[in-house]
Amino acid sequence: MRTVIIGGTGHIGTYLVPRLVALGHEVLNVSRSKRVPYSDHGAWKSVTTIELDRPAEERLGTFGKQIRNLEPDIVVDLICFTVESARHLVEAVRGEIQQFLHCGTIWVHGPSIQVPTTEDAPRKPFGDYGIQKAAIEEYLLRETRLSDFTATILHPGHIVGPGWEPLNPAGHFNPKIFERIVRGEEVSLPNLGLETVHHVHADDVAQAFVRAVTHRSVAIGESFHVVSPAALTLRGYAEAVAAWFGQKPQLRFLSWDEWKSTVSKEEASATWDHIAHSPSCSIAKARQLLDYQPRYGSLEAVFESVHWLIDHQVIKV
Repeated sequence: MRTVIIGGTGHIGTYLVPRLVALGHEVLNVSRSKRVPYSDHGAWKSVTTIELDRPAEERLGTFGKQIRNLEPDIVVDLICFTVESARHLVEAVRGEIQQFLHCGTIWVHGPSIQVPTTEDAPRKPFGDYGIQKAAIEEYLLRETRLSDFTATILHPGHIVGPGWEPLNPAGHFNPKIFERIVRGEEVSLPNLGLETVHHVHADDVAQAFVRAVTHRSVAIGESFHVVSPAALTLRGYAEAVAAWFGQKPQLRFLSWDEWKSTVSKEEASATWDHIAHSPSCSIAKARQLLDYQPRYGSLEAVFESVHWLIDHQVIKV
């Protein structure tokens, strides 16, 4: 298979590219710059990287044609954020490829009604990111139902792994929260700390993309959650991190209005987005149809990320 990955040097591509190369795929990585993956792997020596500025090329109306001219069997789009961008690419490669894989998000759902949320739950997204991703999903699945297009959508949770800051127990991305927990210092959480977050290791996301390719006959025309086996409450998350370092958690619970005044506007906004969604998603469909078997639970995935940050002195203990 000749596989083109758009945005292949990011979180997911770091793990996806070596998996595809190991399966014998000829991989072409389309990237805006010569950015290196988060972790080195010998497989990258056999990968061809093509530098393309997607927004600029889309404005010229040439991006889709340039992807088609690479003559791919499979296109994996990891960095599509609007319906217009998706439509531009689809129209260019329609009828020319065997499978089109799009990276969505569990935020297509909005607030949960029943948990764990399944893929057939009604879409009630809020916020531009979730709304746009839901619209892309609807468009791609409609094109697959009504034409010869062959799309599969995978919806990751909060991606974590070595090399970047994970979503923390306060619902934002400031690694100082981990420092405070490690030192046994008090950490405040919004409300009762019972809202949920649902992580996934980037390698497990890569595994799901590969499974969707190798199980193409049942994956086309479907969307799948790609998360760890279980979500975490903010409180449980904080308590687990404290236990890793032999600390007794020092947690203080504040009403939302009180809590948001203790952090920056950016941190408050990030936390509100996460606790307003409070995702807890089922992977039963991915297990059944794709044989998706996540290697990492949420805590195991975060543990790896936190220790990478400690080793690189981003978190000081």
